[in-house]
Amino acid sequence: MHTKRLMLPSLLSLAMLFAAGTTQAAGTLVPPQGYYAAIDKVKEKAGNFSCDAAPAPYTGALQFRSKYEGSDKSRSTFNATSDEAFKDATKSITSLERDISKVVMQYMRDGRPEQLDCALNLLTSWAKADALESTDFNHTGKSMRKWALGSMASSYLRLKFSDSHPLATRQQEAQIIEAWFSKLGTQVVSDWDNLPLDKTNNHSYWAAWAVMATSVATNRKDLFDWSVKEFRLAATQVDQDGFLPNELKRKQRALAYHNYALAPLAMIASFAQVNGVDLRPENNGALKRLGDQVLAGVKSPDAIASRSGESQDMTDLKADNKYAWLEPYCSLYSCAPDVLDRKHKMQPFKNPRLGGDVTKVYDPSHDKGDKGGT
Repeated sequence: MHTKRLMLPSLLSLAMLFAAGTTQAAGTLVPPQGYYAAIDKVKEKAGNFSCDAAPAPYTGALQFRSKYEGSDKSRSTFNATSDEAFKDATKSITSLERDISKVVMQYMRDGRPEQLDCALNLLTSWAKADALESTDFNHTGKSMRKWALGSMASSYLRLKFSDSHPLATRQQEAQIIEAWFSKLGTQVVSDWDNLPLDKTNNHSYWAAWAVMATSVATNRKDLFDWSVKEFRLAATQVDQDGFLPNELKRKQRALAYHNYALAPLAMIASFAQVNGVDLRPENNGALKRLGDQVLAGVKSPDAIASRSGESQDMTDLKADNKYAWLEPYCSLYSCAPDVLDRKHKMQPFKNPRLGGDVTKVYDPSHDKGDKGGT
């Protein structure tokens, strides 16, 4: 069991962030341009829409089993029994992530009032219940908290910043939701701050992405600074060949976890850039080096197999949506023609933990509409 108090970052912690050289854009924090998109076309009567019953707010202890329970230090051997227990215990949380992403995407497509009602009712019901705030948690539990926060906050940004101004007459609900996001953001910082380097891996990056999305949703510059600090720490972990030592430990799943780590890092860099902080030069272009290594590994995993000590399990890497990081990444860099061609063939990319339809945000001219689940 791991118990912590819900607390604001200390003055010393904030002072350290500023001393590290983090710069801030003046005024309001903003998302990348794609988040300002208006509703596609209002369809007040078109089609059927049913707002599924909101999953019950999760207010219990965040103590969950892991799908890698019983694995060695590599944490790469799947345990089907514990995974079933995990899925059963976290069903309401994963339903929340899926549902909020789905409904916000539907609203941004159709603009129907009942879709907006559905999204806001879902978030406010969890906010009013103080859901996901437990300080009784284990590693899997705090992981679920930051994933859920990232999913909710990044979906909410589509509503908050849309040129259609869907929240203009819903400010009471917006205040409730944003106050809750703010509390969760503070707790996620507490959960993941100042970990030893050998314990800082993709989980920390996903926590930093959740905090980045929350910082923009709530206009909290301290959260923005913490996310940038965590990105810079991640950049120092990328070696000269583009590998992450703590993901190499995942043995046969090393390439899959390098790929998985890219999504939050690319999103953070994209958000930082529009707020006046260019993270691309960190550690001599670490993010670009990591992306290049993963793309090379997908073509031929021999190099990463040699470094990790095992042949790579390529199962996860066969799914198009695993490459959603290419959208923010190719907005930061000039991707090679073959990479762009592959990206366009896989679009649209939909990932609830990145806020839904990532292609709609970063490359709307190539969004081909519905392509399965969210």
